[in-house]
Amino acid sequence: MLLSMNRSKRISVLFATMVIFILNSTPSFAQEESLYERLGGIKPISLVVNDFVDRLIANPVLKANPMIKAGRDNSPIPYLKFQITTFVCEETGGPCVYTGLTMKESHEHLNISSGDWQAMLDEFQITLDKFAVPEQEQNELFELFESTKRDIVITGE
Repeated sequence: MLLSMNRSKRISVLFATMVIFILNSTPSFAQEESLYERLGGIKPISLVVNDFVDRLIANPVLKANPMIKAGRDNSPIPYLKFQITTFVCEETGGPCVYTGLTMKESHEHLNISSGDWQAMLDEFQITLDKFAVPEQEQNELFELFESTKRDIVITGE
């Protein structure tokens, strides 16, 4: 069949065949999955956030801060869980859109100390270990949290 075609058609067919061959034989370079995808999406993120917030509420160090208690009275726990879930979803590359206040706006009145911050990190570690979050993903999540610290922890400590 190829011989019965004119020269330009034969070249076109050969070129198309080569392109198809190259595309099919070249290893594809998969894009790296986002942290959101590696965490398993919104369902596992929401389960982790649920457990984490429950731990924060029960933590004696955080309960001792009267400003945190007052903040909890203004932000019902289900709403807080929703906001943290959408924040983590968006910041890890997921489809969610966080619509809450900035970290500074939502925390500046809470007088969160370095000790409070460490208590939060300790609870977060316990939650991540409970859900067997792999070390690389844990490190990336802690980096995400650390990026918010300057807007959350009171200065002068």
